[in-house]
Amino acid sequence: ILTDSASDTLPAEAEQLGVTVIPLNVTLQDGSILRDVIDMTPTEYYAHLASCRKLPTTSQPAPDAFAQLFDQVEAAGDSAVVLTISHKLSGTYQSACIAAEGRERIFVVDTMSASIGSGILARYAIDNAHLHAGELAALLERRRQDVCIIGLVDTLEYLKKGGRISKTAAFAGGLLNIHPVLTLTDGEVTIIGKARGSRQGNNLLVQKIHESGGIDFSMPLLLGYSGLSDALLQKYVADSAPLWENGTEALESVCIGSVIGTHAGPGAVVAAFFRRGGK
Repeated sequence: ILTDSASDTLPAEAEQLGVTVIPLNVTLQDGSILRDVIDMTPTEYYAHLASCRKLPTTSQPAPDAFAQLFDQVEAAGDSAVVLTISHKLSGTYQSACIAAEGRERIFVVDTMSASIGSGILARYAIDNAHLHAGELAALLERRRQDVCIIGLVDTLEYLKKGGRISKTAAFAGGLLNIHPVLTLTDGEVTIIGKARGSRQGNNLLVQKIHESGGIDFSMPLLLGYSGLSDALLQKYVADSAPLWENGTEALESVCIGSVIGTHAGPGAVVAAFFRRGGK
């Protein structure tokens, strides 16, 4: 199982899960290019983001980066399933497809998601790694429609600067201390609610999770946060305790990496889960 770093699968976690992560790239304001989650930890990156005048830019891996890994897979006589961030948010899927062309044992799956949404699909892939690679890829393409990622962001400014939403949408969301609730619809960022203040934002986040169909606790579930502290995430978990207390004994959370964090900005709280009743 291979995934890109926009799934926010950190190196230590990837090693534990048995996943290979292909890093996207982040270009800082001084022109230096870093490999996401490898050359700078998320904490180091958010400290840098707080002080930089110009928003860093992000870019997909080159096809050669995928091709080198695919060569290793084939040389070992293995097959691979590759999960990428939505093609509507990045050119990573295209790079992987170019590298996979003509390789019969390499299967590329567009998760139509990002961050921990892609991350839980990768975990589901691991749970089903006993399947033939082609069967697993087909299963993931069916189940990706059941993945829901919903997040509360502190500001839309970073998404606007990164070109992920329009200036009009960012302006509307930035009025009067508004905290937008976002999701991914058909692989694109959409605003599904607006709240004034963090408590109202937490309540709206819970409401939108219920409206999405609820959480299938038998499937992978992840929470995420961006910034130097997980304090906002812990507050959200405490405020929404009834949502989790009868479904799971422990909630796993990750710090969102530099690629997604560049566009979400610090202060985001995100939940990724499989909708109840999916097939």
